[in-house]
Order: sequence, then C-alpha cells, then structure tokens
Amino acid sequence: MLKQLVGHRAALNVTADAVPQPAEQLLPLTNPNRLLWCLVALHGGGSELRWRCRHDCGHDAVIEHRCPPGVAQYGRRPEGAMW
Repeated sequence: MLKQLVGHRAALNVTADAVPQPAEQLLPLTNPNRLLWCLVALHGGGSELRWRCRHDCGHDAVIEHRCPPGVAQYGRRPEGAMW
C-alpha cells in the first residue's frame, strides 16, 4: 500500500494499492469514494501519487485501497468518526 497526502491546497490523505495496473482495468472499480490516481516516477527515485490526469499521460495508475470483506481493521479511528 502507498500512503501519501496528495495535493497542495485541497490535499487528501490517500491510501492506495501499491501495484499499478492499466487504467482501463481500474476504471470499472471507481466510484465517488474510490478514486483512481496517477503513480508518477520521480527523477530522484521513488514515486508520488497525483490527481488522475485528464488525458492519456502514460503514467501508471493505482486505485484507492479497500480492505477485503471480513478483514478487521485496526489502528486509528476513521476520519470524522464520533467514537
């Protein structure tokens, strides 16, 4: 998994699957709460998540991570949780 704060002004905390796939395979899995991201290789090494480009940019694509059903999630409580 990749975890990063994406954006400069309206930044989002993103946890995405680390395995890039063709955008055509991931598009059917997207919805307003599960976004597609560009995985951009940096010149100094490593990679960075960016908002999905509006054109065919050639970057690898990753999708926001969702744990499989039945897997217990531990750690901090979800953002906006009242408990």
